[in-house]
Amino acid sequence: MSLIDLPDIQFVDEDVGNTLQNLITTYEAISGRTLYPGDPVRIFLHAIASIIVQQRVLINQTAKSNLLRYATDAILDHLGAFSETTRLQASSALTTLRFTLSAPQSWSVGIPMGTRVTSLGDPKLYFSTTTYAEVAVGATTVEVLAICNQQGVVGNGFLVGQINRIVDPLPFIVSASNVTISSGGAEREDDEAYRQRIRTAPESFSVAGPEGAYQYWAKTASSSIVDIAIESPAAGEVRIVPLLANGELPSSEILAKVLEICNDKRIRPLTDHVTAAAPSPQNYTLDITYWIDQERIVEATAIQTAITNAVSEYVSWQKERLGRAINPSELIRRAMIAGALRVDVTSPVYTTIGETEVAIASSTTVTFGGFEHA
Repeated sequence: MSLIDLPDIQFVDEDVGNTLQNLITTYEAISGRTLYPGDPVRIFLHAIASIIVQQRVLINQTAKSNLLRYATDAILDHLGAFSETTRLQASSALTTLRFTLSAPQSWSVGIPMGTRVTSLGDPKLYFSTTTYAEVAVGATTVEVLAICNQQGVVGNGFLVGQINRIVDPLPFIVSASNVTISSGGAEREDDEAYRQRIRTAPESFSVAGPEGAYQYWAKTASSSIVDIAIESPAAGEVRIVPLLANGELPSSEILAKVLEICNDKRIRPLTDHVTAAAPSPQNYTLDITYWIDQERIVEATAIQTAITNAVSEYVSWQKERLGRAINPSELIRRAMIAGALRVDVTSPVYTTIGETEVAIASSTTVTFGGFEHA
């Protein structure tokens, strides 16, 4: 049962009518007189009842915030402390930089830790090498991991070769550029994601290697990980498949971080051989035509914008979970809610995909078919 399926709970009654009736009944019993409508005492008790109910609302909010379903912010952090589950803080994007010499040398050429490389588009945002590296004798290149100087998603999405301006010049180094797309940057973990990790924390207590334990530990690698698939292709083999926010595929740096955590001897059962891999993209084309009711012609522009947004939201929804079937009915539902009279979906067709696959739209075509009478 998920948290949202639990029944709502009230610790104290917040009904003003019940509270007022209790006050009147108690007063009449003590004073021996009846309070009729318009009685000054009864009017005064109305005001008292409102104050009492306001306090009861605060009592309910305070009491409910001690439950995982309702807790937020710092209170949720305290609940996480019971299971030693701390909120994931903002993380910086990672990429791999390749440094190139002007010519092979007869000695090793060092790349100091912290060497910075930036991009032409945003020179204030740069990537620094995380460790010392050196170009071996006779070689011309070396690759080294680098981390963004700013935390959050701002460092994500730099394509191969876009990070190519050396901030700290080095002897004999003529160029540097990223050989992987930068990824892994994430904002501070939000309440909902943190709440789900706290709920699954007991899975981590097992040392027998259950699926839930691997999912729990893999998600601690980065708050940008939104879904995890665990499969065992053979006895003793465990493959971890993470998916990042917005359907982004994990880079080699993120996979290495996941593997480092889940391969820890305190986490991995002795007989398990653990690997990490990116999800397999299941590409589909999206091609729809929609019509608008003739009677809503004055709303046409707003409806067209709403439908375009609905299609974009569908594309995002489709790729935010692993193994989510490609479902055109969901696309039609969203377009109809946005204001379409009818929708004709040429593609996609309903398609089930594997648990380690993610559905990604390779192209999107949205056509306005005109106005029709309902």
